[in-house]
Amino acid sequence: MSHATPDGFVPLRPYTPDCDGLEAARRFYEVMDRRRTVRMFSDKPVPREVVETCLLAASTAPSGAHKQPWRFVVVGDAELKSKIRAAAEAEEHEFYHRRASEAWLEDLRPFGTDDSKPFLEIAPWLIVVFKLVKADDGGQTYYTNESVGIATGMLLAALHHAGLATLTHTPSPMGFLRTVLGRPEHERSFLLIPVGYPADDAVVPKLERKGLDQISVWHE
Repeated sequence: MSHATPDGFVPLRPYTPDCDGLEAARRFYEVMDRRRTVRMFSDKPVPREVVETCLLAASTAPSGAHKQPWRFVVVGDAELKSKIRAAAEAEEHEFYHRRASEAWLEDLRPFGTDDSKPFLEIAPWLIVVFKLVKADDGGQTYYTNESVGIATGMLLAALHHAGLATLTHTPSPMGFLRTVLGRPEHERSFLLIPVGYPADDAVVPKLERKGLDQISVWHE
């Protein structure tokens, strides 16, 4: 059955994989199953065009009323990265020595993290994700956290698919990022993502992901 195209709409261009749906899903899963959070980066340069293309992939994310309430501020300047590291480590020192509960610190212990963040200077790029609490023209945004969260997840997947390592870094509070980067009041820090190639001797914690029976509930 055909449908007339209403004003303001265009025909859908569906994506069709070059194999059956199950095989396509398996291929994607096998790639993403190798994604890990990395804290040991190489300083090997990453072409700007690779990051730009990954940002374009992230920008295809759905958003409330199509307001696209995200801003990706990409930092490669060494002096600016140094300022971000200094400010982040100051906040992290407060977190590890004053703010965090004993239970939180105990949960973090297997990861070997502390308030030292050298990767903020070693990684070739830092992508600071901001959420727009208002549109650039002053209009309203909708489902902002959800929209930016989805876009960020797609960005992480795209960067991994390009062979790059990432870390979702959340120094708290993150208000300093807006100050250091000179961003306007309607942009709020959401996430800081170091991006680069993993160091040749990079290691990650030995972890197990929850199984399908633990993460899903089916009603058939």
